[in-house]
Amino acid sequence: MAEARQGDTVLVHYTGTLDDGSEFDSSRDQEPLKFKLGSGQVIPGFEAAVEGLAAGADVKVRLEAAEAYGDRSDELVLTVGRTDLPSSFEPEIGDEIEMRHSSGHTFPGMIVDVDDSAVRIDANHPLAGQALTFTIELVEIL
Repeated sequence: MAEARQGDTVLVHYTGTLDDGSEFDSSRDQEPLKFKLGSGQVIPGFEAAVEGLAAGADVKVRLEAAEAYGDRSDELVLTVGRTDLPSSFEPEIGDEIEMRHSSGHTFPGMIVDVDDSAVRIDANHPLAGQALTFTIELVEIL
C-alpha cells in the first residue's frame, strides 16, 4: 500500500487537543482537510506526522511549540497610541483585529489591554507557546 510522501495531496481527519485535554480543533464533523505535503500549508509537525502514513492509518502525535506555532514572543505584543487609531474605533479587550505590516501583509491580533492613551495588541498566534496533540487519520492519498 502506498505511503504519503512529499508532493502528494492528501485528505486527513484530525482532532487537536491541548495538554489539559481540551479540544481546540477537529475536522471530524466536516470534510477532511486537504493539503499537499511539502507545501507549507499546515504546521511542520503535523505534516511530518502524515508523511509515511498509508490510507486508513492513523497516528497520535504530540508537538512541542517549536513544531507547531512557535514560542510566544513579547516582541509581538504591540502598543499603539489611541491617536494612531481611527476615532470611530472603540477597542475592547478580547477584540480580534486585522493589522497591516509596512510590507502590505496583513496579520491578526487580539486586543489585550486598553487605556486612555494606548491599546496593547497581541499578534502571537493564539496557540503559540503551547504543545499540541493531534490524532490524525490519513483518509486518502489523491
